Amino acid sequence: MDYRAAFQISAAGMTVEKARLDVTSVNLANMHTTRSADGSLFRPLRVVAQQGTTAFAQAFGAMALTGPRITGVEESAVDPRMVYEPGNPQADEKGFVAYPGVDQVSEMVNVVTAVRAYEANVVAMNATRTMAMKALDIGGNT
Repeated sequence: MDYRAAFQISAAGMTVEKARLDVTSVNLANMHTTRSADGSLFRPLRVVAQQGTTAFAQAFGAMALTGPRITGVEESAVDPRMVYEPGNPQADEKGFVAYPGVDQVSEMVNVVTAVRAYEANVVAMNATRTMAMKALDIGGNT
């Protein structure tokens, strides 16, 4: 049995979860910024991932899984958070300042979910490694 596919699936899953953590940290770091250097308002980002398949499997309609793959990072279409701060230099004529529409609670849920999914992929990879080692032990004794 070829264990490389199982290792590749777990590694791909860990890559996607690391990207989700990176994007979530960018969102949290920018949640209190009013404007970027070019004057635009930061938009929260999200990772878009898709299940990967091999070209051979696609040609024959079979699903040979290769793990998730990142298809891109896109901006979320959320409204800015308007905060009443009349003393802020970025305030509009009514005294409101536009902050990015980053929801801190949902971002922290993303952190916990990504960490747990990363840990699950590590456990799966270790289980695969253990099975491969046991198979070598069994095969080596005959």
